Amino acid sequence: MFGLKRKTTKEQLPEKAQLSKYYEMDGALRAYANRMALLGSLSGIVAFGALGLFAYVRLQPPVVIRVDGAGEATLVGGETALIGGGGLLTPIKASAASPEIAGPAPADVEGRAVVRKFLTTYMTYTPANIERQYADALNLMTLNFRTFTMNKFREDDTLGKVKADSITSTIKIRSIEPVAGMPWVYQVFGAKEVHRLNSQRIEQTEKMVCRYQVRLVYSGRSQIHPTGLLVGEFWEQQMVGEKDIDLEQNSLLLDRGGESRP
Repeated sequence: MFGLKRKTTKEQLPEKAQLSKYYEMDGALRAYANRMALLGSLSGIVAFGALGLFAYVRLQPPVVIRVDGAGEATLVGGETALIGGGGLLTPIKASAASPEIAGPAPADVEGRAVVRKFLTTYMTYTPANIERQYADALNLMTLNFRTFTMNKFREDDTLGKVKADSITSTIKIRSIEPVAGMPWVYQVFGAKEVHRLNSQRIEQTEKMVCRYQVRLVYSGRSQIHPTGLLVGEFWEQQMVGEKDIDLEQNSLLLDRGGESRP
């Protein structure tokens, strides 16, 4: 009537017409399913990447680091990586334990310094630090001289005697001069003083003036031995000496400010 149309409600439509379209009924479920599928794919990719990285790491040789008697750490095997200036990882492969460094030949003052360091280390010790002092002295020797010295220590039981007799040794070097006509051979004069306890626990003091001769060998500069000089031969000769078993023990190496012994 009057050309107006009556609006039809949803309840008045047939049963099939009342149903929503399929994409309106399970749209949320499909969205969740798509999200789970994407998350599962990403997780699988990450898992395969981690598995490949694990296999790559397992196939690499292990990194071997050697620490010598002086506490120096040296890379001797495997491969490591460091962060370079640009922030990238730069692999560094192991090289020789002590690669030689190119440089000028050592000067005479360097030879004198090596001789002084060796004698001070080798001749100054107490029962508490004998192992450390001898280890440092052995590291300054060539391989064959080091092997000979270590065998001599075992045969004579040097460390055991030092600890059993409570031996304390000190040295004061007076002069170091090169021997004419013999390269890298030095003659040293020094005052040596040795304190020990006998079986009755009485302290004995030996004061002596000794002459030492040290022959050095140039093996090439390295990170461990910057001068490149090692001790190849060494001997000691006592020139003047005396023993003192008095109750009062005076040391010639100590400066007593001009006091004289009564």
